[in-house]
Parts: sequence; structure tokens; C-alpha cells
Amino acid sequence: MPHPERYRSAEATVRYLSAFQPRRAFRLTTGRVNVLLVLGLVSLQMLVSLTAPRWARWLQRPIVRGASENGLTPEASPPAAAIAGSTPEARRAINVKLFFEATDRAGLALEERAVQYHSDLARQLRVVLEELIRGSQTGLGAAVDPQTRVLDVLVSARGVAYVDLSPEVIPAAAGSHAELLTVYSIVNTLSVNFPVVTRVQIIVGDRTVETLAGHVDLSRPLLPNMALLAAARSVTLEPPVKPDMKPTPLDQDDN
Repeated sequence: MPHPERYRSAEATVRYLSAFQPRRAFRLTTGRVNVLLVLGLVSLQMLVSLTAPRWARWLQRPIVRGASENGLTPEASPPAAAIAGSTPEARRAINVKLFFEATDRAGLALEERAVQYHSDLARQLRVVLEELIRGSQTGLGAAVDPQTRVLDVLVSARGVAYVDLSPEVIPAAAGSHAELLTVYSIVNTLSVNFPVVTRVQIIVGDRTVETLAGHVDLSRPLLPNMALLAAARSVTLEPPVKPDMKPTPLDQDDN
């Protein structure tokens, strides 16, 4: 039977040798990596929130140029309101052709006028229409009632301009000629000055109407009608009848 002292000495030897064995290295698993990332992001967020009031003031400071760069001190710099008021749109104007009723012949006549420029097409069309409604500055007749108000102007992607006017646009004279001049005074003015506008539809009081006075169809967009202007000019440009012209059969019957 073995002696008990041998077992004690063997157990002590094992403990002694195990004390010199290397420990296992720390292993990074996926779960530990995720925990470390979350802790890092939380620490970074806390750091940013605590230091933001300090560095934000430096970012919000305006950059002031020295006198050597532009020759102006900060006190001599122009105010912001003056700079905003000197934009190109506020100072630019364009020339447009307005169609009014001719006074010396039947038809429409042109009048050229300078109006303020706007980069927005719908707003530019509204300005031109208001100038047309304001009336002629050279003595031409008003094809549109001066009491008419422009309620709204819209332009579709296909180039159709929808013009919403107040009921005063309906001509007082219910004849077909007066209605024709009113309609195409508006259509021609917008189409001739703005090539992007291919057709124009007139709306009265936010509603689509069939006609203004029962003659011109307004249920669809209209193309410009330059025949009214050409007819007006043909009255003065028509050549006189030659004396030696042979009479027509109708003239012979009259004789």
C-alpha cells in the first residue's frame, strides 16, 4: 500500500507545475465586438453633446475679410438689404408685343412695351396680361375690359397656358367681332411673346366656359390667330383697282 506522504508530494508537484503554465489569451468574439462598438458610439455621442456648445460658436462666426483684400472695412460694407435689392431680376426688363384693337381699321394692332422680367414663367405671363388689361399707351382700343382681373395663370408641361380671368372679361358688346378680338388679344399676346406657350385656354371665374358671348369656342386651348392682324393690315395695303381691268361677268350683269 502506497505511503500517504507520496500522494501529498505528488499533489504539491502538480500545483507547482500548473502555476508556470501560460494562461489562455483573451478571445474576441462577435458578441464582444458588438458590445465594444456600442460602447464606443455612446461615448462619442456623449462627447459631442458635451462639447458642441463650445465649437459651434466658432462655426457660426462670419468670415470678415481684411481691408487688404477688398479695400472695405466691416463698417463700410454694403448692407444686406441693398445687396438683395440689386438682384438682376429686380433691375431687368424685357420688351413685349401687346395686341390691342386697331382704331383705324377692323382687327388687332401691335404695341411694344417694356415690362419687368421674372424668372418664373407663370408670373411673367401674369405681368404681361396685366399690362394688356391696363390698356394702350399710344391710343389703340382696349380689346379687354380694363376692369378685368387676372385670378391665376398656370403653364402645363406641354406648353398650354391656363389663364383664369374675372367675369369682367366678357365683352359688353355681344357681337362676334368684339368677342373674337377679346379672345385673340389674350391668346396672341402670350403666344407671340413666349414661344414656349403653344396654346392658351381662357377660364372665367375658376371655371371652364364654352364661350364668352356665344361665338368663340373656349372649351379647349386655342392656337394664336395672326389672321386678325394680317386682315387689319390688308385694309391699308390692298392695291388699287387698275382702270384698264376687264369687268367680271358679275359687273357685266350689273351693267
